[in-house]
Amino acid sequence: MSIAHLDSRPTTVTPLRSGVAAEPTARIRAVPDGTEARGFVLYVGIDEDKAAADGTDLGRIVEQLKALAAQIAPSSETYAAVALAPRGAGGRDVEVVRLALQDPAALAKHRQAPEEEQDRARDGVVVDLSRKRVLLDNQAANLTYKEFELLQYLVLREGRTIERAELIASLWSAGDEEVPNERTIDVHVRRLRSKLGDYEDIVRTVRGVGYRFDRHADVSVRHTSTPSPDLF
Repeated sequence: MSIAHLDSRPTTVTPLRSGVAAEPTARIRAVPDGTEARGFVLYVGIDEDKAAADGTDLGRIVEQLKALAAQIAPSSETYAAVALAPRGAGGRDVEVVRLALQDPAALAKHRQAPEEEQDRARDGVVVDLSRKRVLLDNQAANLTYKEFELLQYLVLREGRTIERAELIASLWSAGDEEVPNERTIDVHVRRLRSKLGDYEDIVRTVRGVGYRFDRHADVSVRHTSTPSPDLF
């Protein structure tokens, strides 16, 4: 089965003879001759912990998406399937979902990856507190000042779950341009995780409490010669 893609480029509006413009419609690309589009698949990548941090759960997300589809197109039919993956599996959530649900394009990309790339041992994560940087497979992660500060705070308290209120009180001051609340601290953590890529799970969500740094076998921390301060 081939997959067509919705064209996200701006559509062209063609005036009707009466002078009324036709409504723009999204064009379907790569539809082979003799076939027609019968629907689409929307992959949503989010695990239960991230959903809980957002104040929701997977079931509620599914129901609201189904309700939205029914509202926009009452004649549409919907079917939801949950993608399961081994606990702690690395990679972007949406890519894990695509592979788990046998998306042809994702499977083809996975099969075409050179064997040496698949077998290559990863260099892992280096949290370098002395140089204020993070290396992911020997490549520097583009963290902002506040993102590194947040990660450093968790690293220096390895094994302890840090509440959101403590992160805010320790890393932000009243003079800062933006002081988040306990809700928006999750946004900062999500941004940090997104830049950690395949290693995002070193920052673990503890549901209902806060966040914890999890050191894996492929994670190393380079400390300074003297105790490292949290603020720099």
